[in-house]
Amino acid sequence: MGYTKYLATVLANTEIAPGFFDIRVKTPQASQTGPGQFYQILCDGKPLRRPISVCGYDPAAETLRMVYQIRGEGTAWLAGVKAGAQLDLLGPLGHGFSVKNADHPVFVGGGIGTPPLLGTAAACGGRADAILGYRTKEAAILLEDFEKVCRKVYTATDDGSLGHHGLVTDLLKERLEEGPCDLICACGPTPMLKAVSAMALERDIRCQVSLEERMGCGIGACVCCVCKVGDPNDPAAIRHAQVCRYGPVIDAKEVIW
Repeated sequence: MGYTKYLATVLANTEIAPGFFDIRVKTPQASQTGPGQFYQILCDGKPLRRPISVCGYDPAAETLRMVYQIRGEGTAWLAGVKAGAQLDLLGPLGHGFSVKNADHPVFVGGGIGTPPLLGTAAACGGRADAILGYRTKEAAILLEDFEKVCRKVYTATDDGSLGHHGLVTDLLKERLEEGPCDLICACGPTPMLKAVSAMALERDIRCQVSLEERMGCGIGACVCCVCKVGDPNDPAAIRHAQVCRYGPVIDAKEVIW
């Protein structure tokens, strides 16, 4: 997978919920970007870039959209970047989702894990359902965006302030009982991904998960974002793979949780 280091022009950087920002940049790299990939952004004064997943892209307009949450000094600096500024990007990086041959895909997202799913859902032409989980109603990002591109959107919150009071897996179980599903794409906290993967495996449904490991370089050089992959029934086949290069999207059957 090829990648490039370059400067991109910021078109907008808007707070869409407390602590969540939607940044849009203009770059010809948009034509080389796929759903589920990510970019490494250089933040002022920080030696390590911050990995931000792609939320959407428009090759014709040469624009990229990324949604991120302030989680430290780097993303706090990024939140202050204004339109017209230049961002130092490295990407596109990693392997994304594939919805090929999926007639009834279901997307399951948790918190800041929802943005990487939007571009893939949009590519499904209205066939997809989305199940999105948040801590509270105030943290519910991108709901209107998903409603525009999905057949149906289900929501869950930890405190019950919006939609189902509980886990996204509760809603996933209901959705799988309601109708056919031939692909599950998920991104969110590891416990959620593990539970979703188990449900898919139990029902023999193809499942892809976007792993959220802490990344340093984003190109496989530092080897700090490894996860165990392979055949759980064959210990000799298990190995450590860099999430940034092998993933971040991986077939759930390969992940050793």
